[in-house]
Amino acid sequence: MRLSLPIAAFVAVFAAAAARADQPPAKPAQPPPSAPAAAINLAGVQDKGDWVVAGVPDFRADVRERMLQYLNVRSANLIDTNDEGKPLKEVLITTRFGNTAQAHKLAMPGGARTQLTFYDEPVASARFVPGSDGKRILLLRDAGGAEDFQVFHLDVPAGRTQMLTAGKGQHGSLVLSKDGKLAAFYGTERNGRDYDTYLVDLTTDMKPQLVYEGKGAVSPAGFSPDGKQLVLVEEMSVKESRLYLFDIASKKATLLTPGTEKHAYADPVFSADGKALYFTSDKAGEFMSLYRRDLATGQDMALTPKLNWDVEQIAVSPTGNALVFASNEDGASKLYRLEPPNSASFSPLPLPIEGAIGALGFNHTGTHLCMSIGAANMPGDVFTLPIADFGRSDAPTRWTFSETGGIDPSRFVLPTRIEFPTFDNVGDKPRMIPAWYYKPRGKGPFPVLINIHGGPEGQSRPVFSGFTQYLVNEMNIAVIIPNVRGSTGYGRTYHMLDDGFNREDSVKDIGKLLVWISLQGDLDAKRVGVYGGSYGGYMVLAALTHFPAQIKAGIDIVGIANFITFLEKTSDYRRDLRRAEYGDEQDPKMRAHLKEISPLNHAANIRSALFVQHGQNDPRVPLYEAQQIVKQQQDAGRPVWFFMAKGEGHGFRKKTNSDASLVLTAMFLEKYLVN
Repeated sequence: MRLSLPIAAFVAVFAAAAARADQPPAKPAQPPPSAPAAAINLAGVQDKGDWVVAGVPDFRADVRERMLQYLNVRSANLIDTNDEGKPLKEVLITTRFGNTAQAHKLAMPGGARTQLTFYDEPVASARFVPGSDGKRILLLRDAGGAEDFQVFHLDVPAGRTQMLTAGKGQHGSLVLSKDGKLAAFYGTERNGRDYDTYLVDLTTDMKPQLVYEGKGAVSPAGFSPDGKQLVLVEEMSVKESRLYLFDIASKKATLLTPGTEKHAYADPVFSADGKALYFTSDKAGEFMSLYRRDLATGQDMALTPKLNWDVEQIAVSPTGNALVFASNEDGASKLYRLEPPNSASFSPLPLPIEGAIGALGFNHTGTHLCMSIGAANMPGDVFTLPIADFGRSDAPTRWTFSETGGIDPSRFVLPTRIEFPTFDNVGDKPRMIPAWYYKPRGKGPFPVLINIHGGPEGQSRPVFSGFTQYLVNEMNIAVIIPNVRGSTGYGRTYHMLDDGFNREDSVKDIGKLLVWISLQGDLDAKRVGVYGGSYGGYMVLAALTHFPAQIKAGIDIVGIANFITFLEKTSDYRRDLRRAEYGDEQDPKMRAHLKEISPLNHAANIRSALFVQHGQNDPRVPLYEAQQIVKQQQDAGRPVWFFMAKGEGHGFRKKTNSDASLVLTAMFLEKYLVN
């Protein structure tokens, strides 16, 4: 089974689980190349065992008690199926019952979830080995959030795990051949920077063999049906990528897409007969459209030329009788079937709820379409739809019923899609910025928390967040989640509006949102906070420096304080991709610009309270970024809280750490925003 599992979609749809989901190699991973925790001496530091804090009060039992149900919401994500003997004999999912998300299997809709892995840290990805009747699984896991993912083989009956990779470098994009004889993945162990492609013969000693030395980020996307070829994706940035066809016997990679044009190519999938390749690209316009490449002639056929939204996932039936794709239409997923599979005519398929699809694919025998989907009032769950029922309007069959902490889902608040005018125009009209607005029940004016997504190549979508529901339902805080310029989902032009020297234009969008808030009678413009992680953390710090009189509180999670130190200290394998987005700090003109827009260099402007949270082993935004801004605020005598989780990386994937972060955040907002 080939399931489409884009990381951005997974994080967006299953935010509650994504905060606590991936895993460790046999030996401890080394911290990423960043300044050690002792490099900057912070005042009032206390070691609390799993956490290091400064300026943070003791946990309040009443706040934790109030949040407990919202913190115990679960979700389920589909990762594979077992069709040995009968279609959909078992489905493989990840879900959390303890501290981390682990692999489980189900034998029937609504059946018991049988746990298969029991690691200290979460499973990032897993696949049944075809032909093993569910007795063999390949999986990825890292250690301590450092994202040094290793490939493991799990003998399910014996309960024994064997690490196949060398225990160093990062590995990912794990794919298996249809017959279960081969596996492929990328790895950076050769030089710590470039993505090389490795093959594993699963019928012998399972020792990975380097078959293609990549330059930059090159990763396998899938095997041809006969197992003789791989399709590879080279990513220069989210807006520029290429596809290659790799012949396993000759070890030759052939470029399939133009090497000179800067367009995006994504989600390549072989046709059932191996004669064609389906993929998405923005080569003909603003959005990622679906194409079919005839591999013999090299001719492309546009299949969705009039769909002015991104096609984000593709599923091809192994029997060749169906092709299904999901589009992202203003944040909500829509599902379509091509009729027939090679035509440009398509019709909608039913979804159980309006939300966002996290995983999409057919089972191995091609009888069922399988998916994970979540919504603002429902955590992610697993559904299937028989091909025989494609022409009917019946909703798909639900396999998992994830718990909502005992809370009646009818109490969850659904967001309203709003938009507000910003500082520039499109033609002769103001540019409008889309956002999601969660409004508390009752009368205002309500305090407001602006939640800014990371990326910046990301999109906030109407998906479930227990923390958002807690803020709205229990603290009467209105939550606004904008998709400022630079967000994906609204076309290539909109996506590129914040590139390079235009970086702070996205910050200006937040300034105009503050103006919009001041004009709403049910919102209190004197009680506005900002919250964000990763790039969203940078946006928090930038907003605090640009609009100090209009913001009362800021929560920066794994955010960038100084673009120059961030680019110099981020992991080697990420640096060029980040330079493509933010600019190259080695160029004198760009370096001066990055220095000018770095929040750390304007932190003296901050007047609000600040809460900075980080993972000790973050390989993307090193801990040094958090330490710099906390130190500056401490020296300035500003109220600043600091929370560092040990054994975590870019975010908090273990429930104990995630819970601590959210309880403290609620306490911070109660003190500095609500009151």
